[in-house]
Amino acid sequence: MTADSTPAEPTAVAVDVRRGDPTPEELAALMAVVSESYAREAAAAVVEETAERSAWSVSQRGLRSPLPRDVGWGRFIG
Repeated sequence: MTADSTPAEPTAVAVDVRRGDPTPEELAALMAVVSESYAREAAAAVVEETAERSAWSVSQRGLRSPLPRDVGWGRFIG
């Protein structure tokens, strides 16, 4: 997906036959099956919209609030 949420153009695929002599129909059938499988897997591989809190952020303590400087020690000023 691009920034404007439109699907990206499919890229060209190179097939290298290492053994045998498949017919053009067999190669077309193979490409159809593999392409469909890849499209389903790509559609299912999405990131959740809301990220869960990591273990680091759960265990992290908040910062202590600053000490009140207008109140003396033990509420005694003098």
